[in-house]
Amino acid sequence: MKSRHFFLPLILLALTHCAHADLEVPYLTGRVNDNAGILSDDSKWTLGETLKAHETHYGNQIAILTIPSLEGENIEDYAVRVFTAWKLGQKGVDNGVLILVAPNDRRMRIEVGYGLEPTLTDGMAGQIIRSTMTPKFKNNDYDGGILDGTREVISVLEGGTLTETAQEEDSENSGGQLFEGPNLGFMERILIGAFIFGIIGLFTVIGILTPGVGWFLYFFLIPFWAMFPIVVVGTKGAFILLLIYFVGFPVAKIRLRKTAWYQKARKDLRTKGKASIGGFVFTTGGSSRSGSSWSSSSSSGGSSFSGGGGSSGGGGASGSW
Repeated sequence: MKSRHFFLPLILLALTHCAHADLEVPYLTGRVNDNAGILSDDSKWTLGETLKAHETHYGNQIAILTIPSLEGENIEDYAVRVFTAWKLGQKGVDNGVLILVAPNDRRMRIEVGYGLEPTLTDGMAGQIIRSTMTPKFKNNDYDGGILDGTREVISVLEGGTLTETAQEEDSENSGGQLFEGPNLGFMERILIGAFIFGIIGLFTVIGILTPGVGWFLYFFLIPFWAMFPIVVVGTKGAFILLLIYFVGFPVAKIRLRKTAWYQKARKDLRTKGKASIGGFVFTTGGSSRSGSSWSSSSSSGGSSFSGGGGSSGGGGASGSW
């Protein structure tokens, strides 16, 4: 009975947490919804009139939402929920755009409706975030960042192109950044990186430690080291890791060949057809099965406005500053 009374509050607490896990979608009050209070009155008026004029002439519905914090929620998921709840864009046309900013988390996103994805592509949305909005936000100029970013979005939707300044700045930023990969948050990079590097890292270690078949793994893993890290560290970071792999693997393997246990393992493979390395049993065919546990001594630690029934499937781009 005591254990039942002990676990009951924990169960109720867990259920309560799950019930309130999603951040609430605010009520749509107009084209500019500054719930974080980061915009001046003049900026809100200018934005409202600009968005209204664009919708009148082109039909596209653009809304701006600022919230203090995402409260741990993924910005991509939250943007889709807001877009769906507000029904931005005309039904069947799906010509809506949501500009979302969470200053406390230093995160932002431009969510694009289905119908506008061919015009305002993910790449263009990301470029607007990186080259136009991010530099302003880094200087705490939220008015300038949102105003300029909105103007860039409208320019693209009205058949224009991004300003030369934005293109130049984006080119300079991408050329000077080492880890310029997809717009992922810090925690997302850690989780995805742990998955990717955990797998290819394990096989790399096995390849270094294993006589014979280890060289097969060396060549087999080259395309994985060339492509997978791009998701986490970007193109330049992945290229550097690939170079390290190219050189580090053979050097480590050649150095290990001089050790007694490596020579014993190679002899066992030749004479017995199998060898035990680090708790794994390897055969001459290259297959392995788990043996004893593999342990290590180290540990890692405006005006009336409402949506028209449009929808978004997650197109757009996110960013941070």
